[in-house]
Amino acid sequence: MKILMLGWELPPHNSGGLGMACYSLTKALSHMGIGIDFLVPYDADHGISHMNVISATHLDPLYRFGMGAYCTDDVSQKIFDSENKKAVSLRDIQERYTKFVYRYLLEHKGIDVIHAHDWLTYEAGVFAKERFGIPLIAHVHSTEFDRAGASRGNPMIHEIEYAGLMAADLILAVSEATKRIVVEKYSIPAEKIYVCYNGFDPDVFSDEYNYNGDMCQYLDSLKREGHTIVTSIGRLTIQKGFYHYLKAAQRALEKNDKMVFVVAGDGEQRDYLLRVSAELGIADKVVFTGFIRGRELRDVYSVSDIFVMASVSEPFGLTALEAAHHGNSLVLTKQSGVSEIIWSAMKYDYWDEDKLANILVAISQSAALRTSLERAAAREYRRMTWEQVADKCVEIYNMANNHNNEGLNS
Repeated sequence: MKILMLGWELPPHNSGGLGMACYSLTKALSHMGIGIDFLVPYDADHGISHMNVISATHLDPLYRFGMGAYCTDDVSQKIFDSENKKAVSLRDIQERYTKFVYRYLLEHKGIDVIHAHDWLTYEAGVFAKERFGIPLIAHVHSTEFDRAGASRGNPMIHEIEYAGLMAADLILAVSEATKRIVVEKYSIPAEKIYVCYNGFDPDVFSDEYNYNGDMCQYLDSLKREGHTIVTSIGRLTIQKGFYHYLKAAQRALEKNDKMVFVVAGDGEQRDYLLRVSAELGIADKVVFTGFIRGRELRDVYSVSDIFVMASVSEPFGLTALEAAHHGNSLVLTKQSGVSEIIWSAMKYDYWDEDKLANILVAISQSAALRTSLERAAAREYRRMTWEQVADKCVEIYNMANNHNNEGLNS
């Protein structure tokens, strides 16, 4: 079976969990003998050998330019394309991406299924299905309703998501919560949607890595003095709930001042959150790391005691599994998809700052509770493999092919 996979990023040029999910899924699929051509909208070396990674443009990796692929208010932001000597927006790149898919399919026959990840590639997937009659799988890792948090989001992106989900033969959703959003907000038939939780690939973290601590010397010194390190990682956007995280931090510190709160990531709320921490009087207890990856990310996980996923709406949340792998106790919002399958985590509603504060104080003051949470989470995350996800994808691919063949023969 040959798959044309449409994505927007792969490591090491990823800005978030979507790139890591695509990498791990394709690796598991390739082990099953599935051939994959993976199309990205930039030109870079990924060091990936299990599939063909194809560049749709000669642009540098988009994350370097802050293209706003996940901050959807900024889709019209321009960057300079040195090859064509003009400014281009994310929408311009999506148009070039779609045209490249057309040229690719004119030259490459034998593609069994097109697998498109998120709104960024749905238009190209729909175009390819309509022109070449190839079954389309739409993979929903996030919706505009998630990314917008408490606001309505970008109407144009809502339209793109709706059109892509309607046109898709079948849909993969990363959680039951995501499936509900697709059904309720976009009126997509529930029988068309299959929940396929993400897995965890321990090999991503096992390349002879040892904790270095250079970046975390300050946090290490605080741990030696008896402080509990609490960490939350993600893009600094309204979706990720960092405002509520900081408010809960203030309340927790009133009961136990031997705590330090890490905010790891970058985004449009960075300056705002810095001001919030100062206004709350906890700036000396909050560490903003900026965007981190690779060894720095692992070091932060390793030094941390408690990991908080504070998201207002989180379709899945791979960072929770990564944190569990590094021995963290997990505290998850009930609005996160990963909370549907991790039972050994403390859970709360994203807006309930008092409850989060009480949870953090309880864990920080009870070594027995912390150890129990860490051990239970470690047992659970190991059961979630990308091989299981790949099996589900192949099942969906076959269903889409059978459906397509029945349609052609009717």
